[in-house]
Amino acid sequence: MSDMRVRILLVVFAMSVVGPAGVVAQNTRSTSDTVEVAQSRRTAITRAVQAVSPSVVTINVEETKRVRDPRFDAYDDAYVRYFLRQSPYREERVQGTGSGFIVSPDGYVVTNEHVIGAADEIEVLFPDGRSMPATRVGSDEATDLAVLKVEPEDALPYVEFDTTSSPIVGEWVIAFGNPFGLFEATQPSVSVGVVSATGRDLRAESDGRLYRDMIQTDAAVNQGNSGGPLVNAEGKVIGVNTAIYSESGGSIGLGFAVPAKRAARIVSEIRDRGAVDRSYYTGLATVSVTPRIARALDLKRSGGVLVHDFDFGSPAAAAGLQIYDVITEIEGTPIETREDYIARIYDFRPGDTLRMRVLRDGEPREIQLTIGRRE
Repeated sequence: MSDMRVRILLVVFAMSVVGPAGVVAQNTRSTSDTVEVAQSRRTAITRAVQAVSPSVVTINVEETKRVRDPRFDAYDDAYVRYFLRQSPYREERVQGTGSGFIVSPDGYVVTNEHVIGAADEIEVLFPDGRSMPATRVGSDEATDLAVLKVEPEDALPYVEFDTTSSPIVGEWVIAFGNPFGLFEATQPSVSVGVVSATGRDLRAESDGRLYRDMIQTDAAVNQGNSGGPLVNAEGKVIGVNTAIYSESGGSIGLGFAVPAKRAARIVSEIRDRGAVDRSYYTGLATVSVTPRIARALDLKRSGGVLVHDFDFGSPAAAAGLQIYDVITEIEGTPIETREDYIARIYDFRPGDTLRMRVLRDGEPREIQLTIGRRE
């Protein structure tokens, strides 16, 4: 008899010996004790999961991609076209999957831009087993957000973004989604962790996309979770799961989500206009303040962006900015590099007025700049 069979028999034997005593003990428990135990299993986390799960969906996509035919890898494109009279490329259908969540009873769905990409067929699968075709309302590559629309016969369960509070480092959070596309048209998978940090910036190696001011969490986020909601213990959506840092392709406790305040504004704009208005115009020409520039301007430290030119008649000119001003803050956010400046301006739209903190001749000043529109 193998060791495994011995172990199994021992377990069964032990159960047969102690089972009756256990049954007697269980039967002597009062009903109130059983209810108390059942209630103790329900926590803020389980209540949040119960409330949010019906609004989390799986998104399947298909698109036609132009890929190089491996038969011609040994030849350059010109040779294949001229001598072989063929194209070195061919078209093939590619499938992908991700997650999303419903944000209105009439069927608006939020996900990541990289989930839908250039898909020409999009299907939304619901936890109750239903599926519906979806249309693309619009997307925003800069924030990696997209909005889809399905046409339900009845009102759908939905969740709302929490735009009134900010994530607290250390608070419990829940990540919802369909990891690796394993479980379609069923209840979403959930993982629990904490807010590890806020205001994180990272660049994706796959497409060079720069993610700014992200929420970092150690709740397990895997491929396929992209586009699902990140929810706090109150059941409020505080972010959109978007990216992970991983050397293996799986979760190592470094997940990142777009904050709810930014996501809500982008989603609202896409719903209203079909796109995000990126036609902002300041008229400024800036450069990062390096240590060499700091020494030349007799500044105490490097950091910030130097105004080295601006357009006459521009919003910058109207605000009173001058050449050699150093912008150090925009709306309370420190600006260290030109990339910081560009990313912060991306959060605003034509007509918005910004509070800028600048150094002029070493002295701090506050300037109000109203963003214009680039035609």
